[in-house]
Amino acid sequence: MSEVRRIAVLGGGSWGVALARLLSRKGHPTRVWEFNPEAADVLIQDRQLKFKLPGVLLDESVGISSDLAVSVAGTEVVVLAVPAGFMRSTCRSLRGCLPESALLVSAAKGLEKGTRKRMSQVAGEELGEEALDRWAVLSGPSHAEEVGRDVPTTVVSAAFRPEVARAVQRVFMTPSLRVYTSDDVLGAEIGGAIKNVIAIAAGISDGLGFGDNTKAALVTRGLAEIMRLGTAMGARPETFAGLSGLGDLVVTCCSVHSRNYRLGRLLAEGKSLPAALDFIGMVVEGVSTAESIAGLSRDYGVEMPISTEIASVLFDGKPPRRAVSDLMMREAKPERERT
Repeated sequence: MSEVRRIAVLGGGSWGVALARLLSRKGHPTRVWEFNPEAADVLIQDRQLKFKLPGVLLDESVGISSDLAVSVAGTEVVVLAVPAGFMRSTCRSLRGCLPESALLVSAAKGLEKGTRKRMSQVAGEELGEEALDRWAVLSGPSHAEEVGRDVPTTVVSAAFRPEVARAVQRVFMTPSLRVYTSDDVLGAEIGGAIKNVIAIAAGISDGLGFGDNTKAALVTRGLAEIMRLGTAMGARPETFAGLSGLGDLVVTCCSVHSRNYRLGRLLAEGKSLPAALDFIGMVVEGVSTAESIAGLSRDYGVEMPISTEIASVLFDGKPPRRAVSDLMMREAKPERERT
């Protein structure tokens, strides 16, 4: 049995609540930090997210606060379950109150808008490069709706230091959550981010009434895009055949729980981007990631046609059906071409 750790989960959204429930039920003293005081009060009263994650209840032992310093005081593990767009401000707020030896576990899947930086890069800038010695990424096919109900799930703990990956593995491992370890942080972060953009394409495909052939093509060619960019950036190709690559891609492209997939469907059905985002009512990471990927693909000289077409749909108003047509009519190429 793993040792008991005092844990703070930063982020009172679906993923944060699901992880806090799992960790507290394993016996770890757990606190949840929710940035919005009103939302924190509601979570204290209801012990669940009635609209986002109904039925996934937090035990009374789980502390909930909108005070960050109170939430992290004396903790040994800090789980960053905030959207990618809030990672920098959250890390900045941790200065001065983060326990020096606390492990940092990123549960965010995205890139920072504008800078195109990965979450570990953001944390290194805000907390100091030495903080990355305690940094791990938790990634893989893991919808909060299922983790919160103890559906068997597998994920990866990727860290720069093997002992940190193993420590996080021990913290999170339960009968319903199996955790593997990896030392490819870059690969885990890139796989977890880009799959959101491919999932928007998968949703568009289903929304337009296309079939299984189309979905399989998008997943396969989408994985090729992820591998091309990831390896160009320095990740190992085998990472993308694992849970944080192919595994996360498949579940995000095929599940009604996926916000990115749902966004694609809504766009295909005729909703504008603002209307679709308003309808979903939660952060859809693939939107800002699509913008970041466009820049990264140029920076690294990597061709990413699916991601490029999704960016055109999102930001240039390109009709989804035309985007699919343009993908199909691209210049004929060998399957294994690297650009």
